[in-house]
Amino acid sequence: MNQQLHHQEYPTANREYKDRLFRLVFQKKEDLLSLYNAVNGTTYEDPDDLQVNTLENVLYLSMKNDVSFLIGADLNLYEHQSTYNPNMPMRGLLYFSKLYETHIDQMEINIYSSAAKMFPFPQHIVFYNGTREEPDRQVLRLSDLFSPSQTGKEPCLECTTLMLNINYGHNQALMEKCRRLEEYAIFVETVRSYHREDLPLETAIGLAIDDCIHRDVLRDILIRQRAEVTQMVLESFDQEKYEKAMKQEGYEDGYQAGEAHGYQAG
Repeated sequence: MNQQLHHQEYPTANREYKDRLFRLVFQKKEDLLSLYNAVNGTTYEDPDDLQVNTLENVLYLSMKNDVSFLIGADLNLYEHQSTYNPNMPMRGLLYFSKLYETHIDQMEINIYSSAAKMFPFPQHIVFYNGTREEPDRQVLRLSDLFSPSQTGKEPCLECTTLMLNINYGHNQALMEKCRRLEEYAIFVETVRSYHREDLPLETAIGLAIDDCIHRDVLRDILIRQRAEVTQMVLESFDQEKYEKAMKQEGYEDGYQAGEAHGYQAG
């Protein structure tokens, strides 16, 4: 097998790709159900219990790597993030507002009624696999993003986001409950491992794909959709975007640290 990939065959950074690898991995209902069960400690068995209601073309949110679905009375928004983003609760709030608007229209719920109406229970989960070290799990809160009240009042809005670190070696109990998630973590780590050997990114991806196919890791997807997976990884590893993001992240961390120091000094 020719392990050397060519630039002309897999052009880098095609931003028209709608799906990302995480969403591709969990596109089948049975895999998404397995992930839900692992996260929530539930034992649902019928994939048809799960109703995918992902909003497409939500351009103003730039959310192309999300999946939302209903199961029972739970309305779930799952997102993958390769960089730490403390603003996820705000994104979640905006996305949920659209989901509930759609739900109200579809179910013809009269929100002007004098009787209380029941709505699906919201859960926002972010699956993080960036290179910045983060704990296995942490809760991000919308209220932490608001400017402090000058009158000491509590905000009228809240949205919590559970961020789970899915880098290989983290959240092992979760990985044991969802083999598909573990395979995804192994594949990402395999790509990074080859790339750390100073191999061209295209070559590293090709070797990682061959390696994982041999080890029965995401084998079905990697064989069936090799070109798509390659493109998705090329885009996510776009070196220019990565370096720019790291510089910006360093600047923001330094600015916040300096700002905090200034407050303390004052």
